[in-house]
Amino acid sequence: MSQQQSGRAGADGQVVVVTGASGGVGRATARAFGARGATVALIARGEEGLARAADEVREAGGAALPLSVDVGDHTEVDAAADRIERELGPIAVWVNTAFSTVFAPVTEVQPEEFRRATEVTYLGFVHGTLAALRHMKPRDTGTIVQVGSALAYRGIPLQSAYCAAKHAIQGFHESLRCELLHDKSGVRATMVQLPGLNTPQFTWVKSRLPRNPRPVAPVYQPEVAARGILYAADHPQRREHWVGGSTVATLLGEKFAPGLLDRYLARTGFQGQQTDHARSPAQPDNLWKPADSRHDYGAHGEFDDEASSRSYQLWASHHHGLLAAVGTAAAAAVGATAARRVRQGG
Repeated sequence: MSQQQSGRAGADGQVVVVTGASGGVGRATARAFGARGATVALIARGEEGLARAADEVREAGGAALPLSVDVGDHTEVDAAADRIERELGPIAVWVNTAFSTVFAPVTEVQPEEFRRATEVTYLGFVHGTLAALRHMKPRDTGTIVQVGSALAYRGIPLQSAYCAAKHAIQGFHESLRCELLHDKSGVRATMVQLPGLNTPQFTWVKSRLPRNPRPVAPVYQPEVAARGILYAADHPQRREHWVGGSTVATLLGEKFAPGLLDRYLARTGFQGQQTDHARSPAQPDNLWKPADSRHDYGAHGEFDDEASSRSYQLWASHHHGLLAAVGTAAAAAVGATAARRVRQGG
């Protein structure tokens, strides 16, 4: 099916835009929205990855409109948003997750590479947000989900370009959220902070490391992130959502012991982000052009054997009301038992 053919309308009538939708978290998220019957506009650069991702959305039960767009170019993003509104209808949810980066020490990243990573990973989010706001604000409704990372708060070695961009997104999100609250706008913005994930980025990212890059352990499957993103889209009143126990530990560690984290990451951050295999000179590089134009990498990377498909922290976060009620009931039961024993003892 060509890009001009969008397929059947989503069963729930919700139009969702997902950037970076051809692989990894974006692909898993698009598929998850499709399973809910949404009409999903998929934005990415790689045509083969986009085509297969669109097929998966349709197979899951949704409708799909794949659009080959470079999110670093605001004119392309604006044109895509106009086309989506024209062909699919009002955009209800816009999810920003596209990124590109460089794995290397700071001194080995070239200035133009920092610029390009920033254009895609930070300004891509800005461009998507501005395009969404242009359509959502006049209607006074809609949700924007910024897909972040524990690295939006905590920088780590070998990922300076990515960490800097995620820090920038965090600041941008906080400013936008304050402005929407000031305006009493019906448009909502929320952010999802993610852990290390088993995505294709470690196969196609630009790297100058001696060995193949890998996610920081513990590793989760991208479907865990997708569940967190869908929950955030349904609950945008929360300023941000944390996914994964390691994300919680990192954010709390950064808050209470950042100096200790500096020293810990200096000792472990280099080894912990590389496999035992030497990097191949033929490894794809998606910084300047898509790696999945002719080859589909899917949603998963090469770490299925260690990646977890569930997160107890995520479940607890989504059921905090139930857990609070259970805790209250348990406390009441303990109190009643203690009171009864006191009476019987008296």
